[in-house]
Amino acid sequence: MKTLRNYFQEADKKKIALGHFNISNIEMFWAIVRAAKKMNVPAVIGVSEGERDFIGVSQCVALVESARRSLNHPIFLNADHTYSVERVKEAIDAGFDSVIIDGAKFSFEENVAMTRECVKYAKNSGREVLVEAELGYIGQSSKVLDAIPEGVKLTDEMLVQPADARRFKDETDIDLFAPAVGNIHGMLRGGKDPALNIKRIAEIKGATGLPLVLHGGSGTSEEDFRNAIKAGITMIHVSTELRVAYRSNLEKAFRENPDEVAPYKYMKSVVEAVEKVTSEKISIFNNP
Repeated sequence: MKTLRNYFQEADKKKIALGHFNISNIEMFWAIVRAAKKMNVPAVIGVSEGERDFIGVSQCVALVESARRSLNHPIFLNADHTYSVERVKEAIDAGFDSVIIDGAKFSFEENVAMTRECVKYAKNSGREVLVEAELGYIGQSSKVLDAIPEGVKLTDEMLVQPADARRFKDETDIDLFAPAVGNIHGMLRGGKDPALNIKRIAEIKGATGLPLVLHGGSGTSEEDFRNAIKAGITMIHVSTELRVAYRSNLEKAFRENPDEVAPYKYMKSVVEAVEKVTSEKISIFNNP
């Protein structure tokens, strides 16, 4: 079976993007995996620190490994938004395929130092673990927002500069890079987020040559997705839209089946709704 690095290389060459989808429980996991298998694309499962704490770090690994074996399908596990070196090491030791060290709120120098330590640990782990880092603050929560997250600035001069991106890459030796390019975490109420800076994405791609990752995909327009992929984005994160689909359809299931108490019965429509959103995103990401 191909490695996650192989799939990034293929996506980069074909000008398509891998979909990265977050889970909070097994229902969301199966919804994403079924969508990916039906569409014959790899599944990249993301779990934030909070999601890992809820499911269990080792349990996340066991779930992905067992499904990968039984389905004979490429399913990968990413330690999404990890804010300390210690928790990155925990994920690597547990068997995650990739990790994100998120030092975006720190100074450039502190971010570099944290990232270097994570890269060194991954390289000495005895197996291939991809390390992603972020530069530029885009917020932290995957939720529906009433306004741009505090501390996020979307002006051109405040986005990641190509020269800084190149320097960050050279000083850290990361595998994947997530720059701030007009994206935000979460999704603005009403469903449409600010437009991405496509020109800046292309400039950063040219400066680094790295696979670029777009965080905060929920609420982004289809046009922006397609243009971002053409400009150099190789993986796109989606979480909030899955959570919204999950909750709204769970509430609907309770309204329509007030006497049902068997989770596997009332959760069926919820899983289908999450799978539908996942399939729609996969289709866009693979047909830019």
